[in-house]
Amino acid sequence: MNTATHPVDRKLPAPILFALGLQHVLVMYAGAIAVPLIIGGALKLPKDQIAFLINADLFCCGLVTLIQSLGVWKFGIRMPVMMGVTFAAVGPMLAMASNPDLGILAIYGTVIAAGVFGIVVAPLMSRLVRYFPPIVTGSIITVIGISLMRVGINWAAGGNPTVKQVVDGVLKDVPNPSYGAPENLAIALLVLIAIVLITKHLKGFLSNIAVLLGLIIGFLVALALGKVNFAGLAEAHWFDVIIPFRYGMPTFDIGSIIAMCMVMIVVMVESTGMFLALSDITGKKISRGDIANGLRVDGLGTIIGGIFNTFPYTSFSQNVGLVGVTGIRSRYVCVAAGLILMAFGFFPKMAVVAASVPQFVLGGAGLVMFGMVAATGIKILGRVDFETNRSNLFIVAISIGAGMISLVSPTFFHQLPKWTTTILHSDILIAAVVSFTLNLYLNGQGSIEDGRKNALAGVQDAIH
Repeated sequence: MNTATHPVDRKLPAPILFALGLQHVLVMYAGAIAVPLIIGGALKLPKDQIAFLINADLFCCGLVTLIQSLGVWKFGIRMPVMMGVTFAAVGPMLAMASNPDLGILAIYGTVIAAGVFGIVVAPLMSRLVRYFPPIVTGSIITVIGISLMRVGINWAAGGNPTVKQVVDGVLKDVPNPSYGAPENLAIALLVLIAIVLITKHLKGFLSNIAVLLGLIIGFLVALALGKVNFAGLAEAHWFDVIIPFRYGMPTFDIGSIIAMCMVMIVVMVESTGMFLALSDITGKKISRGDIANGLRVDGLGTIIGGIFNTFPYTSFSQNVGLVGVTGIRSRYVCVAAGLILMAFGFFPKMAVVAASVPQFVLGGAGLVMFGMVAATGIKILGRVDFETNRSNLFIVAISIGAGMISLVSPTFFHQLPKWTTTILHSDILIAAVVSFTLNLYLNGQGSIEDGRKNALAGVQDAIH
């Protein structure tokens, strides 16, 4: 009887685990902190609160990664998987952040409810993937990337086009005087060029952390020019714990919950593809039950996110790609990375430094990160048959067009009932519903096996 330990389950010496785990952390770090920066900015939170969101996010990234990689009962696929906040949830959360009747407590209530939904539907996802062929997932991911680009563009210009200011005793929105300043644009461009050069001329691990290195270069240039504000760093504690429900008890808005549950389905389709790709990379076969165990962590991690003041979680494709690049298949490397991330979450000063990175520096990296999301969607659409099936052209045209409505015209739906606000102002949700419905009507449902193959191929497009 062969009792040899599979490479996925092999435990490496602690120093090696630490070094390889830190490598995974560096690869995902820029993407991991992007969502707290986006949502914190949309909520107009002060820097110390944005720093707290970063700490909470890193702590939860680590905790959920431990659950996914180690496994607890029926939670966790027990593979080398890193978990982080998904960009797919940004659209609905931005809609909630901009609604004065909802705000941060509604975001957390929605996140918790969507997590519960994710756990419930996890065992069904192997059957649902047939409804999300490349024409649907490609359209949705393209819209996610395009909708995020507005954040990256505003970052590159120096923040929001308007700022709050008291005028004649009244708080008003006035033009931001530093928006679009030449020095802001120049540094954002420098970051962008640095990322391109690093990607082209450096190989392996350094190429994989091109975005992080670009951010560091931009930060150092901004620091040298006196454009970095470290306000709050001296007052921040060296060590602090993450307090559940720091902002109060969550509130629950049905429209927002519906929107986030749709996002969870899209996220879980992507995760299914991640797991299948990882099975190929590591050579470890996984069953339908294993996939369900992994998807339950998407749901559980999202619940944990809502409790600990952060956002929905999913597996990170760049880290799946890193497993293939390095050939290190041990899941305990991700366990070590999870512990490192949790440790990072306990150091507020470190988060304040991250929150002090000027927005125009973030903009150069944001244009790359968010543009890559859109590019991945376009790449997935490249596998779609447009020649012999003209219906697919209509599906892409209408779903992307519909997804752009609230981006191009924020008041397009303003005369409809108030409860529809979050649903109709989510570019991603509209694109998901339209593409899903049109594909089902024009093309019908595919087979379960086709769905699994499409999910796998979509993720391979994302990580290669």
